[in-house]
Amino acid sequence: MLISTVPIPNQDERLLLDLKIVQQKFTPMSIEQLTSWEKRLSHLDLAQTRRLLQDMVAKHPELVEEIDSLLGQITHSPIQKATQSVYRTIDPTPFQRQVRAILRNAVRCLEGGYEDDPISEELLNIIQTAVDFSERGDGKGAIAILEAITSTCVENWDDVADYGAENEEIVQELNEAWCESILTTELIPEEKEDIQVNLETWQDEWDADFGLALEALHQGWDYPPLVQVLQGKNTEIEATAKDASDYADDLALIRLKILEREERYQEYLHLAEAEGQTQQYLTMLARLGRVEQALSLAQTQMTSMNEAFALAQTLRDQEALQQALHIAEVGLTLPGDCQYELAVWTSDLAEGLGDNQAALEARIVAFSTIPSFTEYGKIENLAVENWASVKIDLLNVLRAYKGWGTEDARIDIFLHEGLIDEAIATVTELSSYYSTIIYKVMDAAISHDPDWVMKNACSRAESIMDAGKAEYYLHAIDWLKKARAAYLASERTADWSIYRASLMQAHGRKHKLMGLFKQPGME
Repeated sequence: MLISTVPIPNQDERLLLDLKIVQQKFTPMSIEQLTSWEKRLSHLDLAQTRRLLQDMVAKHPELVEEIDSLLGQITHSPIQKATQSVYRTIDPTPFQRQVRAILRNAVRCLEGGYEDDPISEELLNIIQTAVDFSERGDGKGAIAILEAITSTCVENWDDVADYGAENEEIVQELNEAWCESILTTELIPEEKEDIQVNLETWQDEWDADFGLALEALHQGWDYPPLVQVLQGKNTEIEATAKDASDYADDLALIRLKILEREERYQEYLHLAEAEGQTQQYLTMLARLGRVEQALSLAQTQMTSMNEAFALAQTLRDQEALQQALHIAEVGLTLPGDCQYELAVWTSDLAEGLGDNQAALEARIVAFSTIPSFTEYGKIENLAVENWASVKIDLLNVLRAYKGWGTEDARIDIFLHEGLIDEAIATVTELSSYYSTIIYKVMDAAISHDPDWVMKNACSRAESIMDAGKAEYYLHAIDWLKKARAAYLASERTADWSIYRASLMQAHGRKHKLMGLFKQPGME
C-alpha cells in the first residue's frame, strides 16, 4: 500500500500556511515581500492568527469559500505516527461547493454573452488538486476529491449544457486523474465495485467516457500479463477489453509516471519497451547512465523528431554533449512537430561546443521553419565569409514561404537589405491593422517612391473619413501625416496644401476631424 509520508503541520502552522495561500491567491507578491511577511507572521500566536484571519474575512467576504475549502482539507488531515501515517480522509463538501460555484458563475457568464470558456480552467485546477494528492501517494484522498468533482458536474451540467457548454476536455482530464488515483491506491474488492458502479453510472448520465479509468480498475497492478512484463518475462500486454487498445498508450504512460515516482526503474524500462514507448524507454536509459545502450538502440528505434529531442535533452543533462548534438542533428531529419524548437536548441548546443558549421546548418533549418529577423541576424553572424551566398538562399526561402504571420520578418529583412520595392509589395494590400509595419515601410520609401506613400496613405485616410466614424479620425490623421511627409520630401508643398484644403471642404461638418486638422504636423 502506498502511504503519504508528508509531515503534518500543527494547528498554528496550518493557519499560517492557509493565510499565505489565500494572501498569495489574491495579492501577488515579490519574493522579498513574501519573505518579510512570513517573518512577521511567525511571531503571531494562535489567538492573534485567528483574529487576523477573521479581520481578513470581514474586509474581503469573497475569501470565505477559499478559506472554507482549505479548512475542510486541514480538519481532516491524518494523525502522524512515529513509523507511518495513514491515508487522510477528505471532506468532499468544499470541493462540491467549489464546482457548483464554478458552474453557477458560468451560467451567468454564458447568459451575458461571454464568448470565452468560463468553465474549463477553474475545473481543471480543482482536478489538478486530486492529481497532486496522487503524486504524493495519497490515492484515496485523490479518489474522494474526484468523486466530489465528478458527481457534482454530472448533477449540475445540464445548467451549462443548455448554453452549449461541452464536457469533452473536462471528462478527458477526469478520466486520466481517475486512472492515476486508482493505480496509486490499494483498493479492496468492495471499493473497486463502488468505483466501477459510479464511473459506469456517470458515463451514462453525462454521456462521458471513463474507459481508461475502468480499464485501470480492471487491471490494477496484478493483471498477470502486466506482472510478467514488469518482471521482464514478456514483451507484450494483451488487451483485456474490446476497446482496451484505445487506452493502451494513455494507460502505459500513467503507469510509467507512477513507476518513475516510486523509483522502480527496471520495471519502468520493461514496461516502456513492451508498450512501444520509445521516447520514455530511451530517455530513461540515458538518465540511468546507460548512454551507449540508448545511442545504440536509437539507431533502430528512434523514428520521430520528438523522440530525438527528448533524448538529446536528456543526454545534455547527463553531460554527454557530443552525443546530444549527434542525436539532435539526426532528429532534424525525422518527421515531427517541433522542428523550430529543436533546430534552435541544436544550434545553441553546437555553438556552445564550438561547432559553428553545425550551428549554422541548424539555424538555417530554424529560419526555414519560422522566418524571423532575429534568426536572420544570427545566421549572418555564424556564416561569416559565406554570408553572401547564404543570404541569397535565405531571401529565396523568405520569398517562397507560405506560412502565416511573417509580415514583420519580411519587412525587417527587406528593409535591412535595402529591398524597398519588395517591402512595398508586401504591405500594399495589407489592412490598416498592420499600421506599425506599414508606417515603417512608408518612412523608408519616402525618398525611394514618394508617390506610392502618398497614394497608399491617402487612400487609407480617406476610407476612414468617408466612413464618418469619429473614434477612428485620429488614425486618419496619422495616415495623412505620412502623405504630407512624402509631399514635402518630393518638393510638392503646394500640392499638399491643395489636397488638404479639398479634404477640409469635403468633411467640414465633421467638427472633431476639423479640430484634428489644426494640430501640429498637418499645416
